[in-house]
Amino acid sequence: MDTRFLQTLLAVIEHGSVAEAARRLNLTPSAVVQRIRALEDDIGQPLVQRAGQTMQATPAGTAILPEARRLLAAEADLKAAATAGQDVGLLRIGVINSVLTGLLPDVMVSLERSHPGIELYILPGMSSDLHDRVAEGGLDAAILIEPPFVLPKTLRWTPLRREALLLITPLSVQEDSPAAILRQAPFIRYDRNHWGGRLVEQYLRRQRLHPQERHELDSLEAITVLVSRGLGVSLIPDWLPPWPEGTDLRRIVLPEAPARTIGLLTPVASTRQRLIGAFCAVALRLCDHKGKSGERNAPSGEEATVSVR
Repeated sequence: MDTRFLQTLLAVIEHGSVAEAARRLNLTPSAVVQRIRALEDDIGQPLVQRAGQTMQATPAGTAILPEARRLLAAEADLKAAATAGQDVGLLRIGVINSVLTGLLPDVMVSLERSHPGIELYILPGMSSDLHDRVAEGGLDAAILIEPPFVLPKTLRWTPLRREALLLITPLSVQEDSPAAILRQAPFIRYDRNHWGGRLVEQYLRRQRLHPQERHELDSLEAITVLVSRGLGVSLIPDWLPPWPEGTDLRRIVLPEAPARTIGLLTPVASTRQRLIGAFCAVALRLCDHKGKSGERNAPSGEEATVSVR
């Protein structure tokens, strides 16, 4: 069995798309389909099936996923052992969506310059899922929101930056009091299934606010666009730019605003520790630079108007 076929299967299931898996693996869609069919012939069971517009694992595909991940991890460990002491090899990195555009591109460019032998496989996802992947050995590191629980001794947490909650409103909202705005305007909630969304819920409870909920979304970019279009107001973390193009809104700083911490989750012990250390060092240096340069989405102050063209 060719382990590349297992990697292709995982990519299709994780991204729910043959086309996206092909793009990430630098293959043609037909090559991806051929690999999946060959793997299904080897195993003797269908492994993926179409469900609407996405590809999903069949019961047999779901059953082999844990073992497939272990096999691929073992293969990566063998390669890492053979190149011990060299900055060469593959790193599997998980990232939350707001990091994909605000921090990760700079990290990738800097790492390519300083460590050209390190190859990155990037997996976007929710913080809770990425945490589990790192804990299980499916990822070498992840940039995510700080877990709201005590980590096991096998994992290490390294803070990168803090992102305070902001109140964002359409330009048409003239009220200045955050409490009054949240009581009166339709509210677009950041999904409570996300750790960042739970921070919003905790803030509303502490302030004893019960906004008029209109929508609940898991995408900060989508929330920002909806607010800009006048569909409501929202509480979101002050994530690194760029924000969605074409947004015009007010950004109101909350008094004593709670903040989420973005950081690196890594295993304490790994055969790829040298590569993980190089990745973490680059991310820490860039976050420190962004913090000192004052990079943010709008000028500091109690209120700012944000326009992104």
